[in-house]
Amino acid sequence: MAQIYYQKDCDLSHIKNKTIAIVGYGSQGHAHALNLKDSGIKVIISELPGGNAWKAAEAAGFEVAVAADAAKKADLIMILINDEFQADLYRESIAPNLEAGNTLAFAHGFNINFGQIVPPADVDVIMVAPKGPGHTVRYEYEAGKGVPCLVAVYQDPSGNALKTALAYADGIGGARAGVLHTTFREETETDLFGEQAVLCGGVTELMKAGFETLVEAGYAPEIAYFECIHEMKLIVDMIYRGGFSGMRHSVSDTAEYGDYEIGKRIITEKTRKEMKKVLREIQDGTFARNWIMENKSGRAHYKAIKRLEAEAQHEKVGEELRKMYNWEN
Repeated sequence: MAQIYYQKDCDLSHIKNKTIAIVGYGSQGHAHALNLKDSGIKVIISELPGGNAWKAAEAAGFEVAVAADAAKKADLIMILINDEFQADLYRESIAPNLEAGNTLAFAHGFNINFGQIVPPADVDVIMVAPKGPGHTVRYEYEAGKGVPCLVAVYQDPSGNALKTALAYADGIGGARAGVLHTTFREETETDLFGEQAVLCGGVTELMKAGFETLVEAGYAPEIAYFECIHEMKLIVDMIYRGGFSGMRHSVSDTAEYGDYEIGKRIITEKTRKEMKKVLREIQDGTFARNWIMENKSGRAHYKAIKRLEAEAQHEKVGEELRKMYNWEN
């Protein structure tokens, strides 16, 4: 059972007198930076000179610098750029400017867990990972609430790494909702598995298979899209609020009966065995090696698949159907 912390367990004073460098002013970066700033913490932003993100950070009132300069000035460095870019940036700009007693922080354990970043032994290494998109992290904070976070400690030469992680989680609003204690390995492996087998890979492939089954049987693509793709959000929203039981309470008895009777015919023992194989490939580093090599070789395979997916029938149908909605309301 994971240990859960709340605001009463956190002491913001552990970072009150520190300078925090946020490396990357993107979705998560802007939320962390603004929330910390509003919590009374000194923040400096690391970004690429002249880019839109640099200008946005300046417009928000932050000091902005290149990564090397930000790392020199900071006591705590939170790396929030894409996983595939972190190792090179760390080696080139951050590692030469780390000092004993600094804290190196991440919102995902990929590069630490798979050995792409190897920190010196005299710095604390922590993770604070909000379980929601950056814009939600910011919105919930401004509303006086928060997005639950995971925290982990990889290195603790100071003896205060967990206290620092909890203070950071409190500073971005996570402790208002709850902070779960995990490890870099657990967060990395479960996060990758969830994305691949369920949240992204699993769900999208299931929706596409449903869409294609109906279209191949002669049903209108527009109807197939609504039934197998569009309505997924309605079901997920009910699960988000009340779990599977809450969803089943809200749908018709016919839908609930179909849920019980048919679900296991779709997600079979063969599917579960493949899920276990996916998890093993994450645990033994196979997926990480493949993704690292894909990036080093120019992403040719990744780009080809991305192009094919964008050209699929369900994407074209969905694009037209979404025009029926006023998304601003």
